[in-house]
Amino acid sequence: MRLLIAILLIVYLVGVGVVLAPTIRAKWSSATASDLFGTVMQELPFALTWPAAAYRNITGAPPVTDQPK
Repeated sequence: MRLLIAILLIVYLVGVGVVLAPTIRAKWSSATASDLFGTVMQELPFALTWPAAAYRNITGAPPVTDQPK
């Protein structure tokens, strides 16, 4: 049971990293550390909900419209 929880946690955190990767890649060498941190913190709530977005994508449900672009 603990192994299953650990695997699920790892998959979840990797998913958060995958969602945040484009933001970090875009700002990594061109922005200040505070700008990078601010942008990541702005994107973090949407990155934490990646399982819901993936479910909506699989089922064909319309995406949430209040996500920043």
